[in-house]
Amino acid sequence: MTKRFLLLGLVLLLSRAGWAQDPQFTQFYAAPLYLNPAFAGSALAPRITVNYRNQWPSVANYVTSMVGVDHYMPRFNSGVGLMVISDNQGQGQIRSTEVAGQYAYQIQLSELSAVRLGLQASYVNRSVGYFGLTFGDQFTNRGFIDGSTSADAPLLAAAAKSNKYVDFSTGALYYSDWVWLGVSAHHINRPSQGFFAGDNSRLPIKGSLQMGLRIPLMGFTGLGDEDEREISFSPVVNYKFQGKYDQLDIGAYFTYSPLTVGMYYRGLPFKKYDQRINNHDALAFLVGFRQDKFSVGYSYDATISTLGFASGGSHEISLSYIFDPLEPSRKARNRRKNPQLACPKF
Repeated sequence: MTKRFLLLGLVLLLSRAGWAQDPQFTQFYAAPLYLNPAFAGSALAPRITVNYRNQWPSVANYVTSMVGVDHYMPRFNSGVGLMVISDNQGQGQIRSTEVAGQYAYQIQLSELSAVRLGLQASYVNRSVGYFGLTFGDQFTNRGFIDGSTSADAPLLAAAAKSNKYVDFSTGALYYSDWVWLGVSAHHINRPSQGFFAGDNSRLPIKGSLQMGLRIPLMGFTGLGDEDEREISFSPVVNYKFQGKYDQLDIGAYFTYSPLTVGMYYRGLPFKKYDQRINNHDALAFLVGFRQDKFSVGYSYDATISTLGFASGGSHEISLSYIFDPLEPSRKARNRRKNPQLACPKF
């Protein structure tokens, strides 16, 4: 219980300073619109994605939910996307709702490769609540005073206000049928996230580099049904930096359709911000099922930072459905075939 109070206090300090870090998804390729706006329309058909993440449920309970819809328009070589994100931090005391629109233009380099350039504009509403939390004047040497109320909560609630702002992001993606390389930059206008008058704390730009390979194993496994299913191995990397912090996700997927399993390491062990604290974050394990147009995935992050397994780890669920492509125009049908994005769906 003491650890829960300490973490909630840390959340409030961060809310006042405004130096928040963005929420993240372990299954980042199952949240493609969140990862990089250049992924809008990358399925080359109408697509809907749903993502849910519950981080550290035994301690602070950070919950992030996202719904995304995107579509590719071959007539204009363009993809469009709409994304709604809800993020609740520290028992829901800090709430954020974001609605984002995306546009991506595809430049086809050959029948097997293409480049996509993406833009994103978001409207964000953030609010903070102090009631229901505990403060220093509710504690004595014997611990928490049951039934007590704090004099600080009403004062903070009167001073704080919700923060609404516009946010812009961009990204680029190169891909073929076996390799992909993407870069993205979020919060390029550095909006202020402060809740108090005169608090002009600005959100640091978040940069990301995503890359990976899809290595077909057809003909190497010795299994008799190779021609009827996908069998592949995909090493992947996702490097992120925001403010003075950075992080590396490195792992791999193995697909033997309709099943996919994966494992990640998240951290940056050769770089320490504090010599007393290790820079390991989590080991993540994933299992996914994909049948025709439907995909579902589950992942669990085992916390290996100083917070430890007592945090409860992180649980994440993803759903995706790709509809049949809309009938393209005759002009679009006469163009060269668009390459398929090789990165995993989980």
